[in-house]
Amino acid sequence: MTGRAGRRTAAAARYRLLPEGRVAGPMPWIIGIMMFLTVLSAAAALAMGAAVRSMSADLAGRASVQVVEADAQARTRLATAALGLLRSNRHVRSADPVDPATLADQLRPWLGDAATSGDLPVPALIDLTLTPEDAEGKIADLRRRLGGLSPKLRIEPHAAFLAPLAGLLSALGWLAVGVVALMALATGAVVVLAARGAHDSHRGTIDVLHLMGSTDVQIARLFQRRIGLDALFGSALGFAFAVLVIILIGLRLSAAGSDLLGAVEIDTRGWALLALLPLLGVCLAMLTARWTVLRALGRAL
Repeated sequence: MTGRAGRRTAAAARYRLLPEGRVAGPMPWIIGIMMFLTVLSAAAALAMGAAVRSMSADLAGRASVQVVEADAQARTRLATAALGLLRSNRHVRSADPVDPATLADQLRPWLGDAATSGDLPVPALIDLTLTPEDAEGKIADLRRRLGGLSPKLRIEPHAAFLAPLAGLLSALGWLAVGVVALMALATGAVVVLAARGAHDSHRGTIDVLHLMGSTDVQIARLFQRRIGLDALFGSALGFAFAVLVIILIGLRLSAAGSDLLGAVEIDTRGWALLALLPLLGVCLAMLTARWTVLRALGRAL
């Protein structure tokens, strides 16, 4: 009878220590905000990585041949000769001349009416697609062949023009990864402060639990459970709002109609990784709370 009463007293003390069934204090909301920022940063990192990979795949083996000749008739003859040389090369998958009218329309925002007046010599362009593998070596070989045909023929890979943009996207992706790491450290710090505060404010109850025979591990498990539930609530809330924001941004990017912005997307594996973040956040909070309370109890002895 005495043992049963002692267990009831211990259970009541545990309930008073960390009452369940409600959101305790500001910690769940803080974790929710951090999870919101973490998911958004992780989504940005995944989207930037997808954009860089898509850009690299689309531009691999793509190049343009420029016919830099002022005389229109000579430019046409040289473009025809270059087109025949390119199409006869086994490494060239396709070689298509760019329509001068289309080129003039693209230059009009910068050159105005001079782009279509004929007074300004505009180079003829040939859009080139090479067979996969070793695109740089094939472009170097074609540069030698075209140079032998005429020094006014120039070939430039498309990747060279967009390399700075790809570098910028990669840098932004790594910056987002750094933000995710900082958010994880900040979440751990918040849990440490919350666990220490709960320990300091319930020292009397902890003493009662010790008198009832509870061990440090059992007491730490109480804090771990309570903080884990708070972290679960905050993580789920932050994740839900982050997913909503990601979907809204994705719809806006799709409506923009840009090929580059359309490449900024998250695939199925990326969504699976994002879904793991709340679970990892809960595990981090529980392990941090357990370690903090056990350390505090060990110093108190």
